[in-house]
Amino acid sequence: MIITYSGLGFVKLTFGNVVIGINPISKNHKVKASKFGADVAMVSLNDPGFNGVDELKFGNKDPFEVTGPGEYEYSEIFIKGHPSVGPKGKINTIYSFMLEGMRVVHLGVLSSVDLEPDILEEISGADIMFVPAGEEDTLTAKETSKLATSLEPKIIIPVLYGENIKSPLLKDLIEEIGESKDKPTDKLAIKKKDLEGKATDMVILQVS
Repeated sequence: MIITYSGLGFVKLTFGNVVIGINPISKNHKVKASKFGADVAMVSLNDPGFNGVDELKFGNKDPFEVTGPGEYEYSEIFIKGHPSVGPKGKINTIYSFMLEGMRVVHLGVLSSVDLEPDILEEISGADIMFVPAGEEDTLTAKETSKLATSLEPKIIIPVLYGENIKSPLLKDLIEEIGESKDKPTDKLAIKKKDLEGKATDMVILQVS
């Protein structure tokens, strides 16, 4: 699996010929992001910063849309959307799914750590977890750190941290969670075997 980050909560996951885009940025938003064709589009929040599904319609790809809480299936990829609280009390959807034997969780545009026990159980122990760093009125660094570390993912990847890796939001989160063992990178290529015996670590993806 190859993971890249395009700003706000927007991430791209590629494995084989399948592409998943999570929280694509609308073309009308001030933050400009890359456009590519995706097989699956997941939207955590109905807001221009996160619901730009049209930006994932490219070439011969017209993505399967996942736009809120519930259970979904695409080509043997089983996706669960869990309701939570986003900015201004809007519904935020936390997504959980399996790819190449790895459990992936994206906390979306989460603004409250008050999650139902069954949701906490469902998203705990993830292999890869995308967490907000405070941009767009999401969780504070302390809140994100406390929640993420309690869930014990193998890899924590911050999103929603601002324009670049020098952002004070990202700096605060790194101070709370601890320095990453690796330098910031523009992509993460990872396989299930890479996670065997791995303790929680943070990977910083630069906006690309």
